[in-house]
Amino acid sequence: MKSEEYLKEIRNAAGLSRAVLQKITVEGNTVTFYLLTDRTYSADDCAYAKNVSARYVPEGFTAEARVKKSVPDGAAVRRAVTEILKTRFPASAAFISPEDVEIAVDDKGGRFFIGVGAEERAQFSAGRVLDEVNVRLQRMFCGAWYGDFREKQKERGEIEREELPPAELVAASRYFPVCGYGAIDGAAPSRAIYIADLTEETKGVTVCGTVSFVEERQTKNGKPYFSFSLSDGSGQLRASYFSKKATLEKARCVKAGDSICLTGDNEIYNGGLSFRVKAIDYGAPPEGYEFQPRPSRPAPPKYTKVFPEPLSDFVQADLFGRKPLPADFCAERFVVFDLETTGLNTSGSSGNMDRIIEVGAVKIENGQICEKFTSFVACPVRLSRDIIAITGIDDSMLVGAPDVKDVIADFYKFCEGAVLVGHNVQFDIKFVHHYGEREGFLFGHRQLDTLVLAQEQLRLSNYKLNTVADHYGFTFNHHRAFDDAFVTAKIFTELIRERGKLPK
Repeated sequence: MKSEEYLKEIRNAAGLSRAVLQKITVEGNTVTFYLLTDRTYSADDCAYAKNVSARYVPEGFTAEARVKKSVPDGAAVRRAVTEILKTRFPASAAFISPEDVEIAVDDKGGRFFIGVGAEERAQFSAGRVLDEVNVRLQRMFCGAWYGDFREKQKERGEIEREELPPAELVAASRYFPVCGYGAIDGAAPSRAIYIADLTEETKGVTVCGTVSFVEERQTKNGKPYFSFSLSDGSGQLRASYFSKKATLEKARCVKAGDSICLTGDNEIYNGGLSFRVKAIDYGAPPEGYEFQPRPSRPAPPKYTKVFPEPLSDFVQADLFGRKPLPADFCAERFVVFDLETTGLNTSGSSGNMDRIIEVGAVKIENGQICEKFTSFVACPVRLSRDIIAITGIDDSMLVGAPDVKDVIADFYKFCEGAVLVGHNVQFDIKFVHHYGEREGFLFGHRQLDTLVLAQEQLRLSNYKLNTVADHYGFTFNHHRAFDDAFVTAKIFTELIRERGKLPK
């Protein structure tokens, strides 16, 4: 759902002209939109909100709208500002207490003022704190909100931080109607689930899409079965179908390019997700149907398994003192990352997507490397001899490591508001997308590739990471995630320094 478009329509009603979307809940097939307004609203406004909401729910769901009047008071806004600072800017907000936040509410919204010590003001200003607090307040309270800093004499001290509730996630499965039905097994499905929305708990559903690959095979006992690769507008799927005597010849007629429906269960098989087909029929999405993108799950309010640590590169300051960094580079936040995996298979549709076994990343802010993020990842399958030889990682090193779902959640939080950078980033990002999407985290960040930048700017025999590192005189432990990410960050900084500006 596109919340900006939704609210633009909602605000056409007089009593909802400054409404905000507080939350969305899903119970069964009912999606409820909770709206907050500071104006007096009518029954007509509520009916209007329900009609608008109905256009923003998936096929097969009904919409409800709940409207509540709430005029923000200074205490509520103060608590909100304090919590935003704690969760979004924990380092900068270490010395901010609720008493340091002043609120002035007026009929248009209000203003807030953050009292900071003289030593901290530069850190706050460089971090674009005010802009982000403004945006978040306008999602929580009616009206327009603006802020500023006020210098304040303060004693340093650690602030006790309250636990925040987990972020709400709206993850209702999306469906579309099946058209052009033609019987093979005779399941007669009326709708199909988006392939991208399949989880290991998804049972008794139909997927519908175009066949990109089909092959007839035989079991060890000589029983024929069919292997399909299927894609819709949201994702790809690999599945096997064990035909019946009555359907064998009909199944043999299915070819690449046909649009079919597969009805069955999504389940874990040999350590990976697999769709077990019970019935196959012809069918297609409606003509001209546009698949809707799913909004990403919000970043977790706090880290749970992998905690970033401060990081400084003192060598960088000595080596890179020749030329100032461009202003657009210093104004951005970057996360430079690298992964180690169990292999090179980046296609989830094959059912044999390789696994992440290590994540390494560094953050660059204000032109300086400032934080690191590194973790092994639990792996339920044994590592091959080749992977052990290349990475130096063996099975014993992964014992007790956090699960990929926890690591990917913390990594998504670490990447919040950043441009993602990697060396041959298109390889690593496929793993991040695959495992992120399984947990609802959509890594839609802008990406930059140091491999491409090096090819554009340097003349080398090849552009492997170690070759580019040698060009700049950097030594590192190759094929370990953090070491690769750290040296990539230094290479990235040098390439942009020489370039004089960020690529568009």
